[in-house]
Amino acid sequence: MTDRELIEQAWENRELVKERQVIDAVNDTIALLNRGEIRVCEKEGDDWRVNDWIKKAILLYFPLCGMKKMEAGDLEFCDKIPTKKDYMEWGVRAVPPAVARYGSFVAPGVIMMPSYINIGAYVDSGTMVDTWATVGSCAQIGKNVHLAGGVGIGGVLEPVGAKPVIIEDHCFIGSRCIVVEGTRVCEGAVLGAGTVITGSTKIIDVSGSEPKEYRAYVPKNSVVIPGSITKKFPAGEYNVNCALIIGQRKESTDKKTSLNDALRIIE
Repeated sequence: MTDRELIEQAWENRELVKERQVIDAVNDTIALLNRGEIRVCEKEGDDWRVNDWIKKAILLYFPLCGMKKMEAGDLEFCDKIPTKKDYMEWGVRAVPPAVARYGSFVAPGVIMMPSYINIGAYVDSGTMVDTWATVGSCAQIGKNVHLAGGVGIGGVLEPVGAKPVIIEDHCFIGSRCIVVEGTRVCEGAVLGAGTVITGSTKIIDVSGSEPKEYRAYVPKNSVVIPGSITKKFPAGEYNVNCALIIGQRKESTDKKTSLNDALRIIE
């Protein structure tokens, strides 16, 4: 029986989690996640497919892990999930006190400023996770992405079939942006500082003669800024947040958002 089959069975019958072969299947799956050999969500054509059985493995992993005291110098922590180690061997630059949880994948060439990457997340090569940025559980971050200071990328474990936040290659996510609830930011897009996108946020392309509206989807190479629209409520009309696509990425945008190559050197 495959690890996937064992995990699917244990998901339906939690008593099976006590069995040695199921425990081994869960631990093996998390180890593969940690090495980037499998991932929670992967691109399939022009869409992304969720591997829900891997999410199930993550959720089954938590009760298998006992609480432990962890120490880093004078700092003390208490948690179930260990942190990643061996950054030097991975070719990852991790600036203290950057933390990635075991079961996340951080590719060679990634730079982690003091930041946090949760279990199940995938961060591809050349990406910078800047100071106090957070990559939530199962989020998928592409190559050469810059998550600027204080960015919040949401996580999702349940429901197991729900898509995580996906930030595709070469995106720039500006300072203090929040991207949550399964939003997909397509390749090369730029989110201006402070942009908030949830599953229900209206993303309005105002660059043409007529507005075009999206939800939880930012098209390729879009330049996006925070905005507001007027909405009627029983108590009156009020402005609510939206995101405005004001144009397409171009050379002048790249100059403003590019990360100095010197910062990417990890040798």
